[in-house]
Amino acid sequence: MNEIQHSRKTNLFIILGSIFLTNAILAEIIGVKIFSGEKTLGFEPVNWTFFGEYVLDFNLTAGAVIWPVVFITTDIINEYFGKKGVRKISFITAGLITYVFLIISLVTVLVPADFWLDVNSQTPTGDGFDINYAFNTIFRQGLGIILGSLTAFLIGQLIDVYVFQKLRAVTGSRMIWLRATGSTLVSQFIDSFVVLGIAFYIFGNWSLSQIVAVGLINYVYKFSVAILLTPILYLGHGLIDRYLGKDLAEKMAKEATSDRAFL
Repeated sequence: MNEIQHSRKTNLFIILGSIFLTNAILAEIIGVKIFSGEKTLGFEPVNWTFFGEYVLDFNLTAGAVIWPVVFITTDIINEYFGKKGVRKISFITAGLITYVFLIISLVTVLVPADFWLDVNSQTPTGDGFDINYAFNTIFRQGLGIILGSLTAFLIGQLIDVYVFQKLRAVTGSRMIWLRATGSTLVSQFIDSFVVLGIAFYIFGNWSLSQIVAVGLINYVYKFSVAILLTPILYLGHGLIDRYLGKDLAEKMAKEATSDRAFL
């Protein structure tokens, strides 16, 4: 591999890794907000009933908005850099997410400055406002949620890369949509229930039936998005192939199916 090709290969991994890492960490931070999918689109809540006990709507975490970017990036990294590339960026991301939560835990116990509390003591309508309480509430998450999120993230990524490579062994260079969508559907099915089980069953007080009900709502969303994003996946592959050149793109795709070093 000549110097230009090596440079393009390295640049591609840095760009894809940066996109993956940024969106994964950002999704964890903004995930504290729960929004109504139906009302955002101008519809009334569906009010579905599960197990004759729980009424659920499409209420999702804000992190779900950008998490599909992680799906796509995972599959593209897998396509060109194989399981070693996905595992490396996944473990790096998990480590950085842990670091982010540790720093957030540290700064939330710092004593706020009096003037900061004073200048932010009222809302625009004149109501009382405790900005320190708001800051801590938004950024600080429970131990169960953090452990559940990290565990689900790593398990989901490892399962995704495994299923992706198994499907690629069958499809070869054809049917990108099948291995990308198939791996996402399997990994996110498990991810949807692992995070809820750890955060709200082991560390919380939810029942198993409620875990299943909420997990299904989350999975329906992820299932739908994985299918809708298929054209974007093909667009990404096309742009990358043009950047790398046909020979290098084919060589990297072939190496990605083996145990050879990705860089």
